[in-house]
Amino acid sequence: MNQIQSLDKAIVEGRRREKKIRELDGRRRPPATARTLTRRPNNIALTWTHKDRGEIRVHENLEELSTGLVDYIAEISEASILKHGAFCIVLSGDSLISLVGKLIESLYNKIVDWDKWYVFWAEERAVNVFPRHIYSINDRLSVDKAATEDGLGWEVASLFPNHPELEVKEDWVTYLTNSPKPPPERLTFTLPVINSAANVAIVATGASKSQCYPLCKSLPARLVQPSNENLVWFLDKPAGYKLDGFKSL
Repeated sequence: MNQIQSLDKAIVEGRRREKKIRELDGRRRPPATARTLTRRPNNIALTWTHKDRGEIRVHENLEELSTGLVDYIAEISEASILKHGAFCIVLSGDSLISLVGKLIESLYNKIVDWDKWYVFWAEERAVNVFPRHIYSINDRLSVDKAATEDGLGWEVASLFPNHPELEVKEDWVTYLTNSPKPPPERLTFTLPVINSAANVAIVATGASKSQCYPLCKSLPARLVQPSNENLVWFLDKPAGYKLDGFKSL
């Protein structure tokens, strides 16, 4: 049995167990309008904890990954608002934007307190600004394209392998003018800021990521090590099936 078949078997078995739990627990489940996601059965994913890389969740496909990711965001949002009265989230661009799009669906609108959300970008490639008196980075790239353009798969925010921006320790934000993918001019959060977050999620999808993430010891993603160790990797099956955790299946 190869690794993908083993993963398929594990996911099918997980769904079978979840169905039994729902049947047994149906009478005690909260109403659909309850203002929490924490009591819902978790989206099925093959999950394990790596001693150096945090929690790893591998989902069957993009749809299930998207659901698992927005459930995770909604839960930490709720916890942050209860504790601090607000929730701050930092997003990178590329395909991540489409994956978190479920947050605007009706289910989450009943749960997420948008008035207490503060959204920041981990990197900037296009910013709408008043043209007078402001000197911006090259803003000729449209916002939509900047948000959805596929990346190389090797970077975190706009921190690329073997670039000096990885060594910036004192500043919260740095810039580069020689990005290996267009546009060349970028602003980005630095590693110390990323690692100071209360929760960090790294999202990787597609077969191309299966080549880089098992080898990410020398890549920027490996340097993401939150000080409180709350790190979760969200992968789909094509991106995750080569990881060490599958050897135990």
